Amino acid sequence: MAYLDQLIDGYRRFRETDWARERERWSNLAEGQSPKVMVLACADSRVDPAHIFDARPGEMFVVRNIAALAPPYETSRGFHGVSAALEFAVSQLEVGEILVMGHGLCGGCAAALTGQFDDTGPGEGHFIADWVRMLNDAAAKVRARHAELDGAAFTEMEREAVKVSLANLRTFPWIAEREAVGGLKLHGAHFSVAEGRLYVLDEAEGDFRPV
Repeated sequence: MAYLDQLIDGYRRFRETDWARERERWSNLAEGQSPKVMVLACADSRVDPAHIFDARPGEMFVVRNIAALAPPYETSRGFHGVSAALEFAVSQLEVGEILVMGHGLCGGCAAALTGQFDDTGPGEGHFIADWVRMLNDAAAKVRARHAELDGAAFTEMEREAVKVSLANLRTFPWIAEREAVGGLKLHGAHFSVAEGRLYVLDEAEGDFRPV
Protein backbone atom coordinates (compact mmCIF):
# COMPACT_ATOMS: atom_id res chain seq x y z
CA MET A 1 0.00 0.00 0.00
CA ALA A 2 3.04 2.28 0.10
CA TYR A 3 2.47 3.72 -3.36
CA LEU A 4 -1.23 4.24 -2.67
CA ASP A 5 -0.14 6.62 0.08
CA GLN A 6 1.84 8.60 -2.51
CA LEU A 7 -1.20 8.66 -4.80
CA ILE A 8 -3.34 10.01 -1.98
CA ASP A 9 -0.74 12.66 -1.25
CA GLY A 10 -0.89 13.65 -4.90
CA TYR A 11 -4.68 13.78 -4.75
CA ARG A 12 -4.50 16.11 -1.77
CA ARG A 13 -2.15 18.43 -3.65
CA PHE A 14 -4.55 18.38 -6.60
CA ARG A 15 -7.49 19.11 -4.35
CA GLU A 16 -5.72 22.05 -2.70
CA THR A 17 -4.29 23.56 -5.90
CA ASP A 18 -5.67 22.61 -9.33
CA TRP A 19 -9.19 21.76 -8.19
CA ALA A 20 -9.44 24.81 -5.97
CA ARG A 21 -8.11 27.04 -8.75
CA GLU A 22 -10.69 25.76 -11.24
CA ARG A 23 -13.74 25.33 -9.05
CA GLU A 24 -16.04 26.89 -11.65
CA ARG A 25 -14.78 24.56 -14.38
CA TRP A 26 -15.28 21.50 -12.19
CA SER A 27 -18.78 22.69 -11.35
CA ASN A 28 -19.56 22.92 -15.07
CA LEU A 29 -18.06 19.47 -15.70
CA ALA A 30 -20.32 18.06 -13.01
CA GLU A 31 -23.21 18.92 -15.35
CA GLY A 32 -21.73 16.99 -18.29
CA GLN A 33 -18.88 16.77 -20.76
CA SER A 34 -18.45 18.04 -24.30
CA PRO A 35 -14.91 17.29 -25.48
CA LYS A 36 -14.11 18.22 -29.07
CA VAL A 37 -11.54 15.51 -29.67
CA MET A 38 -10.99 11.85 -28.87
CA VAL A 39 -7.41 10.72 -28.38
CA LEU A 40 -6.52 7.06 -28.83
CA ALA A 41 -3.19 6.57 -27.08
CA CYS A 42 -1.01 3.85 -25.60
CA ALA A 43 -1.29 2.73 -22.00
CA ASP A 44 2.46 3.30 -21.60
CA SER A 45 3.09 5.32 -18.43
CA ARG A 46 5.41 7.74 -20.27
CA VAL A 47 2.89 9.09 -22.77
CA ASP A 48 -0.04 10.64 -20.93
CA PRO A 49 -1.94 12.72 -23.53
CA ALA A 50 -3.13 15.22 -20.91
CA HIS A 51 0.49 16.08 -20.08
CA ILE A 52 1.77 16.03 -23.65
CA PHE A 53 -0.98 18.36 -24.87
CA ASP A 54 -1.20 20.41 -21.67
CA ALA A 55 -4.95 19.81 -21.65
CA ARG A 56 -7.46 20.90 -19.05
CA PRO A 57 -10.07 18.56 -17.56
CA GLY A 58 -12.92 17.92 -19.96
CA GLU A 59 -11.03 18.90 -23.13
CA MET A 60 -10.22 15.41 -24.43
CA PHE A 61 -11.96 12.05 -24.41
CA VAL A 62 -9.05 9.65 -24.00
CA VAL A 63 -8.86 5.90 -24.54
CA ARG A 64 -5.60 4.12 -23.87
CA ASN A 65 -4.59 0.55 -24.65
CA ILE A 66 -1.60 -1.51 -25.71
CA ALA A 67 0.04 0.18 -28.74
CA ALA A 68 -2.79 2.74 -29.17
CA LEU A 69 -4.64 0.37 -31.49
CA ALA A 70 -8.09 0.76 -32.99
CA PRO A 71 -9.51 -2.64 -33.89
CA PRO A 72 -11.43 -3.20 -37.13
CA TYR A 73 -15.21 -2.97 -37.10
CA GLU A 74 -16.81 -6.19 -35.83
CA THR A 75 -20.37 -6.92 -34.76
CA SER A 76 -19.81 -10.29 -33.10
CA ARG A 77 -20.91 -10.64 -29.51
CA GLY A 78 -18.07 -9.92 -27.11
CA PHE A 79 -16.31 -7.36 -24.99
CA HIS A 80 -15.43 -4.68 -27.53
CA GLY A 81 -14.08 -2.03 -25.19
CA VAL A 82 -12.36 0.21 -27.72
CA SER A 83 -15.27 -0.04 -30.15
CA ALA A 84 -17.67 0.93 -27.36
CA ALA A 85 -15.53 3.96 -26.55
CA LEU A 86 -15.44 4.97 -30.22
CA GLU A 87 -19.19 4.60 -30.46
CA PHE A 88 -19.73 6.72 -27.36
CA ALA A 89 -17.30 9.44 -28.45
CA VAL A 90 -18.62 9.74 -31.99
CA SER A 91 -22.35 9.05 -31.68
CA GLN A 92 -23.03 10.35 -28.18
CA LEU A 93 -20.44 13.04 -27.46
CA GLU A 94 -20.20 13.93 -31.16
CA VAL A 95 -16.49 14.72 -31.10
CA GLY A 96 -15.28 16.46 -34.23
CA GLU A 97 -11.84 14.88 -34.38
CA ILE A 98 -10.06 11.64 -33.49
CA LEU A 99 -6.31 11.56 -32.97
CA VAL A 100 -4.39 8.29 -32.93
CA MET A 101 -1.12 8.88 -31.09
CA GLY A 102 1.60 6.26 -31.20
CA HIS A 103 4.93 6.72 -29.44
CA GLY A 104 8.58 5.82 -29.33
CA LEU A 105 9.84 2.78 -27.42
CA CYS A 106 6.39 1.16 -27.61
CA GLY A 107 6.47 -2.34 -26.13
CA GLY A 108 3.31 -3.42 -27.93
CA CYS A 109 4.71 -2.49 -31.32
CA ALA A 110 7.99 -4.18 -30.43
CA ALA A 111 6.06 -7.35 -29.58
CA ALA A 112 4.32 -7.21 -32.96
CA LEU A 113 7.62 -6.76 -34.78
CA THR A 114 9.64 -9.40 -32.93
CA GLY A 115 6.91 -11.91 -32.10
CA GLN A 116 8.36 -12.19 -28.61
CA PHE A 117 5.05 -13.22 -27.06
CA ASP A 118 3.90 -15.57 -29.79
CA ASP A 119 3.02 -19.04 -28.48
CA THR A 120 2.88 -17.91 -24.86
CA GLY A 121 0.13 -18.74 -22.41
CA PRO A 122 -2.30 -16.45 -20.58
CA GLY A 123 -0.44 -14.39 -18.01
CA GLU A 124 2.81 -14.79 -19.95
CA GLY A 125 2.08 -12.65 -22.99
CA HIS A 126 -0.82 -14.45 -24.69
CA PHE A 127 -3.23 -11.51 -24.50
CA ILE A 128 -0.58 -9.08 -25.72
CA ALA A 129 0.27 -11.27 -28.72
CA ASP A 130 -3.40 -11.77 -29.56
CA TRP A 131 -4.09 -8.03 -29.42
CA VAL A 132 -1.12 -6.92 -31.54
CA ARG A 133 -1.68 -9.57 -34.21
CA MET A 134 -3.75 -6.94 -36.01
CA LEU A 135 -0.31 -5.52 -36.87
CA ASN A 136 0.91 -8.75 -38.49
CA ASP A 137 0.81 -7.45 -42.06
CA ALA A 138 2.48 -4.17 -41.14
CA ALA A 139 5.16 -6.00 -39.15
CA ALA A 140 5.91 -8.28 -42.08
CA LYS A 141 6.42 -5.24 -44.35
CA VAL A 142 8.72 -3.58 -41.83
CA ARG A 143 10.80 -6.75 -41.42
CA ALA A 144 11.09 -7.03 -45.19
CA ARG A 145 12.50 -3.50 -45.40
CA HIS A 146 15.02 -3.94 -42.56
CA ALA A 147 17.76 -6.54 -42.54
CA GLU A 148 18.25 -5.83 -38.84
CA LEU A 149 15.64 -4.86 -36.28
CA ASP A 150 17.37 -1.68 -35.20
CA GLY A 151 15.96 1.55 -33.82
CA ALA A 152 14.81 2.71 -37.24
CA ALA A 153 12.82 -0.49 -37.71
CA PHE A 154 11.05 -0.10 -34.37
CA THR A 155 10.21 3.55 -35.08
CA GLU A 156 8.84 2.57 -38.47
CA MET A 157 6.74 -0.15 -36.82
CA GLU A 158 5.30 2.36 -34.36
CA ARG A 159 4.35 4.70 -37.18
CA GLU A 160 2.90 1.92 -39.30
CA ALA A 161 0.72 0.98 -36.33
CA VAL A 162 -0.79 4.47 -36.38
CA LYS A 163 -1.67 4.00 -40.04
CA VAL A 164 -3.24 0.61 -39.30
CA SER A 165 -5.41 2.16 -36.61
CA LEU A 166 -6.55 4.94 -38.94
CA ALA A 167 -7.47 2.37 -41.59
CA ASN A 168 -9.36 0.34 -38.99
CA LEU A 169 -11.24 3.40 -37.79
CA ARG A 170 -12.54 3.92 -41.32
CA THR A 171 -14.14 0.46 -41.27
CA PHE A 172 -16.65 1.75 -38.70
CA PRO A 173 -19.69 2.92 -40.70
CA TRP A 174 -20.56 5.84 -38.45
CA ILE A 175 -16.98 7.07 -38.57
CA ALA A 176 -16.60 6.72 -42.34
CA GLU A 177 -19.94 8.41 -42.97
CA ARG A 178 -19.11 11.40 -40.80
CA GLU A 179 -15.65 11.76 -42.26
CA ALA A 180 -17.06 11.66 -45.79
CA VAL A 181 -19.31 14.67 -45.16
CA GLY A 182 -16.72 16.62 -43.16
CA GLY A 183 -18.31 16.07 -39.77
CA LEU A 184 -15.33 14.17 -38.39
CA LYS A 185 -11.59 14.45 -38.98
CA LEU A 186 -9.04 11.69 -38.33
CA HIS A 187 -5.42 12.40 -37.47
CA GLY A 188 -2.31 10.38 -36.74
CA ALA A 189 0.72 11.33 -34.67
CA HIS A 190 3.83 9.83 -33.11
CA PHE A 191 5.40 11.12 -29.90
CA SER A 192 9.13 10.59 -29.48
CA VAL A 193 9.82 9.92 -25.81
CA ALA A 194 13.55 10.45 -26.28
CA GLU A 195 13.12 13.80 -28.05
CA GLY A 196 9.96 15.01 -26.39
CA ARG A 197 8.78 15.85 -29.90
CA LEU A 198 5.46 15.24 -31.63
CA TYR A 199 5.34 14.15 -35.26
CA VAL A 200 2.03 14.52 -37.12
CA LEU A 201 1.09 12.28 -40.02
CA ASP A 202 0.55 13.83 -43.44
CA GLU A 203 -1.68 11.12 -44.89
CA ALA A 204 -1.39 12.44 -48.42
CA GLU A 205 2.39 12.02 -48.31
CA GLY A 206 2.47 9.15 -45.85
CA ASP A 207 5.12 10.92 -43.74
CA PHE A 208 5.29 12.04 -40.13
CA ARG A 209 6.50 15.61 -39.72
CA PRO A 210 7.59 17.40 -36.53
CA VAL A 211 5.42 20.21 -35.25
